[in-house]
Amino acid sequence: MNRVKPVAADRLPALLRQMPKAELHIHIEGSLEPELIFAMARRNAVPLPYASVDALRSAYAFTNLQSFLDIYYAGASVLLEEQDFYDMAMAYFVRAAQDNIVHTELFFDPQTHTARGVAMETVVNGLHRACVDARAEFGISALLILCFLRHLSEEEAFETLEQALPFQSRIIGIGLDSGEVGNPPEKFARVFARCRELGFRLVAHAGEEGPPAYVWTALDVLKVERIDHGVQSSKDALLMQRLAQDRIALTVCPLSNLKLCVFPDLASHNLRELLDAGLAATVNSDDPAYFGGYLNENFTQTFAAGPLGAEHAYRLARNSFEASFIDEAAKARHVALLDETFASFE
Repeated sequence: MNRVKPVAADRLPALLRQMPKAELHIHIEGSLEPELIFAMARRNAVPLPYASVDALRSAYAFTNLQSFLDIYYAGASVLLEEQDFYDMAMAYFVRAAQDNIVHTELFFDPQTHTARGVAMETVVNGLHRACVDARAEFGISALLILCFLRHLSEEEAFETLEQALPFQSRIIGIGLDSGEVGNPPEKFARVFARCRELGFRLVAHAGEEGPPAYVWTALDVLKVERIDHGVQSSKDALLMQRLAQDRIALTVCPLSNLKLCVFPDLASHNLRELLDAGLAATVNSDDPAYFGGYLNENFTQTFAAGPLGAEHAYRLARNSFEASFIDEAAKARHVALLDETFASFE
């Protein structure tokens, strides 16, 4: 599709909601809504340091990434059985279907669970079963990306990799998340090299709160194919040229950036700047239960706040398919559906 017809401002939210899209940056533990946290806490007899759903939700006033992570890990403590991981993922898939997400790649943090005595098998099997059912029930394809926690050691990442290898057929890729500042990508150079040898697709969080230098080392040392977040890249002109030239996708998460004070408001967000520079930016929800919105909310609120139109919406959605880890035939089918949606939208 070479040209996207203009869409009136009052019709743009409907187009954003209706267009098919892929989500490439969603932490499945970050989709765990307070209501489900309390339901699982009751089911598994796990005590919570909050008196009610409202008390927990009111604690979601974050000042930075670490203040969020403290509550995030507390919420994950209710996940103990395979059914818990299945229920969590299926709750997300229901929302994904409502947002016209046709493909998604789920991050999961096994170290958050194995440290509590939950087996890798429990985590992977519960999530995989939900991915299978999501295709059957909603027509959504889903892949799993195992993330290492960067505030832990590389040795612990190697141990996690060994635990995951029996389930390699159910895991498409490896990522790197958790507290970025003080934990540069090169800390995990050896384990990412091993993952590359094993045939995993590679991604890493870089340039959210960390500097552009972290994006460089994620690319050059870890050899990742996508950068998760990457918004600090705009501070480095040479890096911007590199990302545009090599079509390295950025999985941008606007509401997350707002909630964690990366930008003071959505009007100040640099998504338009990234697109105008020719970068393969995408929009994603990150940890939607904590950051105030699933994928369509990220689209509609960001577009309402900034000078973005139908052409930008098309590019973001198309980028999401092109940057995904599905095969070329599936990408072509999704892009054809995207073209059809834009051509027929009134």
